Amino acid sequence: MSFLDTSELNGTFLGRVWRPEVNGPAAVTLRDGQVIDITSKTAPTVRDICEMDDPAAYVSAAAGASLGTLADIASATPGDLSAVHFLAPCDLQSVKACGVTFASSMVERVIEEQAAGDPQKAEEIRGRVGSAIGESLRNIKAGSEDAARVKQVLIAEGLWSQYLEVGIGPDAEVFSKAQVLSSMGPGADVGLHPISKWNNPEPEVVLAVSSKGRIVGATLGNDVNLRDVEGRSALLLSKAKDNNASCSIGPMFRLFDATFSLDDVRKAELELKVEGPDGFVLDGHSSMREISRDPEDLVRQTVGRHHQYPDGIVLFLGTLFAPTKDRDVPGEGFTHKLGDVVTISAPGFGKLKNTVRLSTECPEWTFGISHLMRNLAQRDLI
Repeated sequence: MSFLDTSELNGTFLGRVWRPEVNGPAAVTLRDGQVIDITSKTAPTVRDICEMDDPAAYVSAAAGASLGTLADIASATPGDLSAVHFLAPCDLQSVKACGVTFASSMVERVIEEQAAGDPQKAEEIRGRVGSAIGESLRNIKAGSEDAARVKQVLIAEGLWSQYLEVGIGPDAEVFSKAQVLSSMGPGADVGLHPISKWNNPEPEVVLAVSSKGRIVGATLGNDVNLRDVEGRSALLLSKAKDNNASCSIGPMFRLFDATFSLDDVRKAELELKVEGPDGFVLDGHSSMREISRDPEDLVRQTVGRHHQYPDGIVLFLGTLFAPTKDRDVPGEGFTHKLGDVVTISAPGFGKLKNTVRLSTECPEWTFGISHLMRNLAQRDLI
């Protein structure tokens, strides 16, 4: 089984795998169904490739050796250090995320905030809040005069929220999602903090951005979301977002070339499927056409003279998806069960599939920046 179908293999892909014989990661691309190791002294990391003037041209021409077929390596067990398996495609880049970038998700964030993390109370106020602001925000450009007028109306209605401030105000919400090298890749387990009882997946496009703020490619991501923790207080955002195995990115970066551009990102249609061990199935969708802020604007608000990232960033763009389908108790909506299998897909991007566990049950993150540097040095790559 693979995470890319044949119609998608004409693109230029860049990712990472674990190589047991060198006890470390390798930068790889795909050629004729083979996974090709292109790690070199010129570019020992994915970060180094993303910093080049034309990453796609370099990847297409780089010398390399086959590690096996895409199908075989994609079916290997993530975390098995004795087998070649895929990792998250980013390495030294900071992992950043944007929140409340879609109108529908703004409504749900307001509900979460007013419900203070109580799913039953959320159902009670969903109708009132939704009827007041739901559709009215869809065509408003964030930071515009129209948005400012809506803000005044909502304040008068007693419905203004910090989530709507970042949703339609001039400044985007950008937060640190995960630590460098801590993201999970395709096929791996993803983790929920054990204190959470109300949570969900968030299917998103993730940009690969150079240190100069240039977008060079994109992939998929799951910004695992603890609705009850963040709903209790926005000051708990870090606790809600950054936990062991709580960030998934992949399967590989599709680099911008003649077949794929930022316009394809702007038109991306993401599909979500959650398949539970109890037989429950949830289908969701997120359309990048409905995003309230353009991806280039989100990058400008993240990288610039105000904040530098010498190793670049990967940037989650937010999601339209907000789960309200009841799973167990009427009126309490959706929440994960351990063992849920989450699949996020989009044409041209492939599929990102992960299984939900507790963060305390997922393997501990132990391979950090110091370990990567020592490993590359031992391999005479730096």
